[in-house]
Amino acid sequence: MSTGMLFQTHLVLGYVAWLLCFGAYGLPRLSSMDRVAAQRAIATLHSFRFFGLVFILPGVVSPNLPADFTVFAAYGDFATGLLAMLALLTVRLPRLFWPLVVAFNLVGTVELVVDYYHAIQVGLPAHAGELGAAYAIPILYVPLLMITHVAAFYFLLRPHQNATQAIADGATVSSRIWRS
Repeated sequence: MSTGMLFQTHLVLGYVAWLLCFGAYGLPRLSSMDRVAAQRAIATLHSFRFFGLVFILPGVVSPNLPADFTVFAAYGDFATGLLAMLALLTVRLPRLFWPLVVAFNLVGTVELVVDYYHAIQVGLPAHAGELGAAYAIPILYVPLLMITHVAAFYFLLRPHQNATQAIADGATVSSRIWRS
């Protein structure tokens, strides 16, 4: 199997595995939380995106990788991570927290989409071995990041519902079913 085919297989299976995991564990848990707690959990994960700077760390990835890909990926991840950290630091200040939640999700999503575009433009799948130790980032980490950005937008856009009310509504439905 070619390097490009292996990379693409790994990438697709990374999405499949994370979607299965997130659907079984992440989404139900986040759905049971109030809006702030759910966004805090997602922001906490994204606060580790400073790790993307590894794409410009000499000796980790090949110097042959195009700067169009590596530099944008590194600084885009770094910016997203900083915005996520700022959101976490302002959780008690809703006028700052919510705009920062929107900002880190917009910046992070755009950054990942542009990274995919750059990767296709430079033929990254065929040269995936040049990612060195950073190979795990697009295969294991990026699918989870994209999935949680989608979840964050979902939680931002869905009608506000108090978690306690949702649990109470679920209990009412359950008791009606048992009485039937």
